[in-house]
Amino acid sequence: MKFLDLISMSAGNLLRRKLRTFLTVLGVTIGTASIVVMVSIGIGLKEFTMEQYASSGSLTAIQVYNYGAGMTGENVDPEDSFMTDETVAMFAALPHVTDAYPRLSLGVIMRQGVYEGNVQMYGIPVSAMDSIPLKEGTLPPPDASGLEMVVGNMVAQNFYNAKSGKGYWDTGEMPDVDFTKPVFTIFDTSAYYQSQNPSGGEGQAVKAPKKYMLKASGLVEGGPEDWNEYSYGVYVDLEKLKTQLKQVFKKDPIPGQPTNKKGKPYSYFIYDEATVNVDDMDHVVEVQKQINNMGYQATSQMEWLEQSQQQSNMVQAALGGIGAVSLFVAAIGIANTMMMSIYERTKEIGILKVLGCSLGTIRNMFLVEAGFIGLAGGIAGVTLSLLVSFLINHFLAAAFLYGMEGKLSVIPLWLAVPSIFFAVLIGMAAGFWPAIRAMRLSALAAIRNE
Repeated sequence: MKFLDLISMSAGNLLRRKLRTFLTVLGVTIGTASIVVMVSIGIGLKEFTMEQYASSGSLTAIQVYNYGAGMTGENVDPEDSFMTDETVAMFAALPHVTDAYPRLSLGVIMRQGVYEGNVQMYGIPVSAMDSIPLKEGTLPPPDASGLEMVVGNMVAQNFYNAKSGKGYWDTGEMPDVDFTKPVFTIFDTSAYYQSQNPSGGEGQAVKAPKKYMLKASGLVEGGPEDWNEYSYGVYVDLEKLKTQLKQVFKKDPIPGQPTNKKGKPYSYFIYDEATVNVDDMDHVVEVQKQINNMGYQATSQMEWLEQSQQQSNMVQAALGGIGAVSLFVAAIGIANTMMMSIYERTKEIGILKVLGCSLGTIRNMFLVEAGFIGLAGGIAGVTLSLLVSFLINHFLAAAFLYGMEGKLSVIPLWLAVPSIFFAVLIGMAAGFWPAIRAMRLSALAAIRNE
């Protein structure tokens, strides 16, 4: 018997009992849809988690901290724990590291009109600012003569009316600060506050520090209440900031910088934070461990993402197991259908054997019928799962994802296509024993069967 004849005969046999075939296919459809939808929810949760971590920082970046720099102890040289430019160069030389740079942070006071605010200024290389999303303007040009700022979209919240003493956190109204215009910046905040209040027994005031006029070259993307990791900071060129601080403080200690035992500042800058970029996500944890072994505190989004993915994998396995139960029940239905078909067609099987049909052909005929059921159920199941996935994302995703944008159910091509082949495989596996039973029937007994 030719293969096409075998296909035609198997399809015809299934169409003899249309209702029974339909119900069996329906069982496979529900089973396939169940396992695909369950697994898709696990995939959706994993992708949503990855997107959330990626939005709060690069997945290939490592943040290195050294907040305990300069802490003293018996027989301990505090300089050994400093994070300097040389230290950052050591980070950059590690395997799989593409680049590393420090971050110099400093609290400054800014004034514009009647508004005054305490702002955190960060000095990083201009090349490291490429990841900052801009609403308008540009990054500070490398050949700029002085400091130019990239201002976070929520920095204005830190300003208040110097006359009334009230700001955003008191009134809920955003101060009318326009960063497209220059702002006065005070680096020596200690001297500024001392100049506002008389000091000493005779009430002699400290001389007010010099104000520097800075302009913004760019503004961070987002509205006044759209948070991102750059929202509350003001970013400037690191080298220009160091030059500016040396001019402002001269030989005096710079705020936030350690001093030696005599209270004198060091000739170099000490950082409490640096960023290390790795070439691939798979190497992040490895590099992070090396930095930790060097005595520094290193954290990464990838570290937390791996823990979240482990939990997501457990959830995905549990959901897939629940869906697999439905498909197992459908397989029992296929086996039952094929057994009933054998009982109904016992005489037909006997005639085929008498006419010289091989045992393998009889076996293959029933296997093909079971495969057809699996194929039809698999295609219908995947189609149904796509519809269910659409409904879940359209009506339920916002509630389960706490109002954040994202998909709760994701069905990639690598899940949909293999699911159809898996349904066919399950169908043929369920029909294997009935096919063997048909093959072993006695031809003489089958012909005599009524």
